[in-house]
Amino acid sequence: MKKLVMIGNGMAGVRSIEEILKRDPSRYEITIIGDEAHPNYNRIMLSNVLQGKTALDDITINDWSWYKVNNINLMTGEKVTSIDREAKSVTTEKGSEIPYDILIIATGSSSFILPLPGSDLDGVIGFRTIEDTEKMIEIAERKKKAVVIGGGLLGLEAARGLIDRGMDVHVIHLLPTLMEQQLDAPAARMLKKDLEKQGMKFKMEKQTAEILGETAVEGVRFNDGEELACDLVVMAVGIRPNAALAKACGLEVNRAIVVDDHMRTIDPAVYAVGECAEHRGMAYGLVAPLYEQGQALADALTGRESEGYQGSILSTQLKVAGCDLFSGGKIHEDDHTEAIVVQDAVAGVYKKILVEDNKITGIVLYGDASDGNRLFSMLKKGTDISEFTTAAVLQKAGETDDSALLAEMPADETVCGCNGVTKGTIVQSILEENLTTFDDVKKCTKAGGSCGKCRPMVEGLLSLTLGDGFDASAQTSGMCECTDLSRDEVVDQIKDKGLQSPMEVRYVLGFKNPEGCSKCRPALNYYMRMLRPTEYEDDKSSRFVNERMEGNIQKDGTFSVIPRMYGGVTSADDLIRMGEVAKKYHVPLVKVTGASRIGLYGVKKEDLPHVWEELGMRSGYAYSKSLRNVKSCVGSRYCRFGTQDSLGLGIKLEKELEMVDTPHKMKMGVTGCPRNCAEVLTKDFGVVCVENGYQLYIGGNGGTEVRECDYLKIVASEEEVVTYAKAYTQYYRETAIYGERTAPWVERLGIETIKTVLLDDEHRDYYVHRFSEARDTYQEAWGTALKKQDNKNLYQVIKI
Repeated sequence: MKKLVMIGNGMAGVRSIEEILKRDPSRYEITIIGDEAHPNYNRIMLSNVLQGKTALDDITINDWSWYKVNNINLMTGEKVTSIDREAKSVTTEKGSEIPYDILIIATGSSSFILPLPGSDLDGVIGFRTIEDTEKMIEIAERKKKAVVIGGGLLGLEAARGLIDRGMDVHVIHLLPTLMEQQLDAPAARMLKKDLEKQGMKFKMEKQTAEILGETAVEGVRFNDGEELACDLVVMAVGIRPNAALAKACGLEVNRAIVVDDHMRTIDPAVYAVGECAEHRGMAYGLVAPLYEQGQALADALTGRESEGYQGSILSTQLKVAGCDLFSGGKIHEDDHTEAIVVQDAVAGVYKKILVEDNKITGIVLYGDASDGNRLFSMLKKGTDISEFTTAAVLQKAGETDDSALLAEMPADETVCGCNGVTKGTIVQSILEENLTTFDDVKKCTKAGGSCGKCRPMVEGLLSLTLGDGFDASAQTSGMCECTDLSRDEVVDQIKDKGLQSPMEVRYVLGFKNPEGCSKCRPALNYYMRMLRPTEYEDDKSSRFVNERMEGNIQKDGTFSVIPRMYGGVTSADDLIRMGEVAKKYHVPLVKVTGASRIGLYGVKKEDLPHVWEELGMRSGYAYSKSLRNVKSCVGSRYCRFGTQDSLGLGIKLEKELEMVDTPHKMKMGVTGCPRNCAEVLTKDFGVVCVENGYQLYIGGNGGTEVRECDYLKIVASEEEVVTYAKAYTQYYRETAIYGERTAPWVERLGIETIKTVLLDDEHRDYYVHRFSEARDTYQEAWGTALKKQDNKNLYQVIKI
């Protein structure tokens, strides 16, 4: 059996070994020598480790047992110092001498450290290895200010990770735009703007002259004399192929080790693969082409006929929260190309497709990169795009369904660009290996095992292949199918990491669908607004159609319009106005609702804005997840049994608690005496007026599963009723799962737990303050809307 020795235990080299084992597992006696003290790990996931999205243990590709199972002699923490090509052996720093018949050099690359004064100070780090990452995390625990030199892919990922670790971060970039190798100017500007919103700071067109400090980093000085204090400097200005061993033993080396299409050097017994290899004048630093090289190398070493490695067209995705981008091929137009450009500045979406001779030659996507893999596949294949429309960014007419697109996708089209896994490989593995979940597919094929952006496509293929045998619920145990994290875990991470937007949450926490789904989009929008009422701007597009249209959609596609009528009380003018609007717009049904309001049913969608404008009345929020209404009887104002003014208190509660979003709809009630005409004991919050005060009840439900309220306490004044209602609502807002009514919430938390919180003065005051803080933002938003409409009637209503 021939001896195969590989120097290097990184991604490209070990992938080559995996491919060799697939083709001919008994062909070689294999020894792998690595200078790091770890088994093979996913280097491109180090940014996720730094950002706190995953643990070091989770980025291991092949653990120790894999080497044993495959009879591989693994030597870790040992550096090769020389290669003797004549004797066909390598020597390590520990004096070991290992003979070979075939040698693979897979030494990768090292971070390029700018030769600046002070570059040898403690606190100057590259970003390439587990050790680099661990040192950055350790410094971030005790230091506060960092500088990242380099505004490229790696630099921005490092900066984001350090921000997540609590550091104040400046990115220093020599050029006027970020990621200039992957993005054009418009996309780069959008990227910079989004990163600045996340707290990243930039100094563009700056050149670092010196790193300041005596033994450790204290700051940096730029060529223009400006200085910036910092405790950590991360160099992210490029990589340098590790080719010194090859050069010392007489192999041809330019920028890297020169190889042919079969990854062979000038010595027929020596091969090179990965970042240390130069093929047709190109040295690659991205994982996809390196895996393609590994396949070509495996073919050559197992005697399989192939055309070898033909070079790669590069594509890039950024692993930074809230920044969804994809680029591939050319970036800038020239005299031979034309550009298809779609830009939505409001939504933060930019798409540019470069075309030459009816074929795609370049792609730049920002804000929505969901078309990236599809367009990149068309680019690599040279697809004629004559039949495609441009309005949807090169989508065939009628193609709107994701499953249809997956069904038509050719078997050889790449699904996982990081690991070079095709649709055909995934489908074949699902069928032959009885795979049923995403994790099964990832373990078997490695699809989705790197950046994870292909997960929706992988699960789409599972559904397409298994049909009724696909169990979507088995894919996750989390708050939705996009994540395994629970509601509490998501909310805790938002707090701990200071996340600022739903998109950032989905990216930082590794949601499999970067755009979210119908469950998590409205939920995250709610959680963000609940946690950050004064900072977060409501995302209307994440709300359900009822909330966007301010009316409940009916079964025939029309809507109901239900204005606010506090306590069911109205006026002659409002009644006349509702009648006139109903006649003008041919409203088929005008009805007194169960919540003591008047509803206009059957309003056409296109008439909704005009109906609301002409009514000049507040919405009754009959469609929303918030307080819908407070039902009350007339109480002591008119009823001979009434003990208190239940009508007035009901109106006061409704005015004090309206508008503020809650996890689900809420209904309250106030009854003037224990006869309970307002049916308050099945409300989310109920008040029973008695001679000596007001009895408070919580957690009732009058729906399909009736639940009677739990007694909370008795209070002496209306002001106390309002105080407890606010505290109760806010506590529910902050601890309930989005979509959970108060009845199951009370049962889940336990009535005694809720009582303990609400009856404690300090806790109650805290939640009242939090509720008032939130409500002020809704009032402000409503006031802004009023000014835009210049509607005096609406303005009078809001002045409560």
